[in-house]
Order: sequence, then C-alpha cells, then structure tokens
Amino acid sequence: MLFLWGDYLKQDKETRNKLLHSAREEFMEKGYLKASLRNICKNAGVTTGALYFFFQDKEDLFDAVTRETVNAISRIIQSHFEEENDIVASGASLTPDAVDHQKDFGVAKELLHHMYLHREEVLFILTKCQGTKLENIADVFIETAEKHYRKMADAMQKANPGSIVDDKFIHWLSHEQIDAFIYAITHIEDEEEAMRFISQALVYMMAGWYGLFLKK
Repeated sequence: MLFLWGDYLKQDKETRNKLLHSAREEFMEKGYLKASLRNICKNAGVTTGALYFFFQDKEDLFDAVTRETVNAISRIIQSHFEEENDIVASGASLTPDAVDHQKDFGVAKELLHHMYLHREEVLFILTKCQGTKLENIADVFIETAEKHYRKMADAMQKANPGSIVDDKFIHWLSHEQIDAFIYAITHIEDEEEAMRFISQALVYMMAGWYGLFLKK
C-alpha cells in the first residue's frame, strides 16, 4: 500500500508540474485575460477536472505560476529595508561615511540577479498580468519604498536640523528607484550591463539623498 501511495503522489506531482508549465507558457504568450484554461489543460495532456483538483480557478493557477518569483523579490527588498530600519532604531549615524554602501550595491546585485534569472516571468508580471492582483505590483513596491524612505528621512532630519524633505519628494524618489530596476529588466538584455546601469543610478540617487541633509 505504501508503494502504491508513493506512486500516486508522484503522479500527482507530475500532473501539477505539467499544468504549471503549460499555464506559464499560455500566460506568457497571451497574457492573463486571454489565456485559456482549456488550452492549458490540452497542452498539459490532462482534463479540466485534473486542473480543478489542484487549483481553485484561473486566478489560483496564475498565483501558483508567479508566487515564487514575486515573493523572492519582496523578501530581498523587505530584508534590506528592515536592516536599514534597525540602523535607524539603534541611533547610529546616517552620514555617508558611516553607512556601508557596499551592502546597498550587494542587495542591488542580488535583486537584479534574481530578476534576470527569472526574466521572462518578471517581464510577464510587469506587462501581461492585467486583471490580476499583480497588475499594479510596481505601485505596491513603490508604496513600500515610500514608507521606508519617509522613516529614513524623518530620522535624518532629526540628526540634521533645518533639513526638510516633504512627502511628494519621497514619493518621487521611491518611484525613481523602482523605475530604475523596471527600466533595466525591460530595456537591457545583458545582466552585467544592467548592473552597471543600476550601479550608476544608485551612485546618483545616494549622492542626491545625502545632499538633502547637508548643513545649509
């Protein structure tokens, strides 16, 4: 019985993987709205009943295809922000000389590498997921960055009286940072070239950021 159960589980896993592979191809080719569950099942060589055994509906299937990539990107960003929040909470200096900028470049490299490792999925998420919860994913990342940089700016303003950075500027800066990565993945095919671009963008943005808090 255990042997038979093991075979059954193996077949289940294989069927699910076939569906995910077929769905990935269908979604990338046609986008979420035009993708056909019938085609997905046909190309996977399974019945629609098999699809509904594993997934509740089209949206659930789409989520299974994209979840790992989105979650990995979110973890990298969130982990970096949490580390910077810990620095702020510790009361440590936030001057350019006191911050380890190599960590910033390291995080950027890690994020960019993951994006290029899954470039097709990332491009699909950015351009063909209308009608899903991810259609405004860039805005979600911008909002996350905005909240983080507001905290950072507040801490740096306390350490540098007289400097004022308003919410509109924080929103613009957050937009610029996320847009830099989106520009790289959508316009630059080579990962090394994209990293050179991101490195230049970071140098530019960090110089401007710390320049805001120079004593007048």
